[in-house]
Amino acid sequence: MAFEKELEAFQRRTEAARAMGSKKRLAERQDAGLLNARQRVDVLIDAGTFEEAGLFARSIRPEAAGISPTDGVVSGFGRIDGRLCGVNAADFTVLGSSSAEVHGKKQAFVRNAAAQNGHPVINLMECAGGRIPDIMGAAGIGRAGEHSRYTRTRTTPTLSAVMGLTYGGGAFACINSDLVVMRKGAVLAVSSQMATSVAIGEEMDPQDLGGWRHHSEGTGFVDAVVDTDEDCIAWIRKALSYFPDHANATTPVAPIPPDAEDAVAGILDLVPEHRGKTYDMRKVIAAIADPGSVLPVKDRFAKVAVTCLARIRGRAVGVIATNPMFKGGALDPDSCDKIASFIVLCDSFNLPIVFLADTPGFLVGLESEKRRLAGKIMNFMAALELSTVPKVALILRKSFGQAYLNMGGGKSDTTASWFTGEISFMDPAVAVNIVYAVKREDDPERFEELAKEVAKETSAYDLAAPFMAHAVIDPRETRSYIARQLDIFSRGLTNGVGAHRLADWPPAF
Repeated sequence: MAFEKELEAFQRRTEAARAMGSKKRLAERQDAGLLNARQRVDVLIDAGTFEEAGLFARSIRPEAAGISPTDGVVSGFGRIDGRLCGVNAADFTVLGSSSAEVHGKKQAFVRNAAAQNGHPVINLMECAGGRIPDIMGAAGIGRAGEHSRYTRTRTTPTLSAVMGLTYGGGAFACINSDLVVMRKGAVLAVSSQMATSVAIGEEMDPQDLGGWRHHSEGTGFVDAVVDTDEDCIAWIRKALSYFPDHANATTPVAPIPPDAEDAVAGILDLVPEHRGKTYDMRKVIAAIADPGSVLPVKDRFAKVAVTCLARIRGRAVGVIATNPMFKGGALDPDSCDKIASFIVLCDSFNLPIVFLADTPGFLVGLESEKRRLAGKIMNFMAALELSTVPKVALILRKSFGQAYLNMGGGKSDTTASWFTGEISFMDPAVAVNIVYAVKREDDPERFEELAKEVAKETSAYDLAAPFMAHAVIDPRETRSYIARQLDIFSRGLTNGVGAHRLADWPPAF
């Protein structure tokens, strides 16, 4: 047979490249219940559709050529539920998938090709940081950053999973993503605890440095937390289903479940009539959305603000709500950051936004002022005013002060209220304190009398009278009302594609 020797060499090289790191390292991962890079790609990508780029790539250092198959990253393109996507899957069994010249070139190739051709990008990250000695010295540091891009114009969705120890370039790839899911036990940080201990002279636990609790509850960098590698990939597949392939396309439409209209009929049982009593806004959202369609985003961070992806009659939307179950629904600095970043996400990929407001306003006070609340409120407002996707604002029970505007009141395509709505500059109880210097505990009768006076003309009908609310609705109509408004404000003249004025917004708040 012609080319017999060449064919044998080709097969031998292919097998060696696909073998990844040492058998010992692969066995250790298997024993720990962790998937290797190629197994992760197999779970993510539709069978038989992966087109690998850079299978025969190696380290530029001759002494490392034999121990650096694919230079530590499996890169290429494949289909997810039939949709073509770019993939960069870190191979920690090869030099810890550390960042180096060829390693970076491969990832940049996928990112650039995806951006130019309109494909989402999925990063499955696990990275030991910069590769030493490759990046040491002037020439080394220059080559390491030569192919890096630290700005995103959000032309295509980028979703990342933190699936192990992820430092340096791997961490930055995640931070630069639109959504990030993290496996419990993984770590996301600029440098490992070894480098950190030398730099600052103290030892620390990697989980304290960048574990899932730190990033899901403290920094808000992580949008979801799961238990296993398989869960990470399942979350990414589900999250991708809400997004278009690129910013100039509309979102996919899903079938409407047969029982989709049932839950909203009981919505009055979910919300207490007395506005002083709390409830869980997430249950209201679940009743409004298509069954099983709600995907929380940053649900462990700034819990007073609810941000989630969902579907209403098959249409993908972003939902922003205040949750009276936490801090009485009063928005704090973290919640402003959380909501602003979510508006950027929705606006960049043509997801209409539904606001559900039940808030006494912003959580003012010394701590909030120290944390730059005024600036956070204005950033929130800037994102809202620059966004061009359809927006529907709905008041459930109360919406006071500046928060009325921030939660879309008067700033959306349409503003409506349940018949239970109460709208004013501030809570009447607070106003009595400020205007009349009367406290409930000092003079209960006088306080109640003044509170009733201050609360006059604050109903949903009072907002509707000057046409500042376009509708007052029965709460049981919420789902159908939102669906009808989204039909009206569908941006038909631009085929549902927005102006994307937020596409260059910084990726991390």
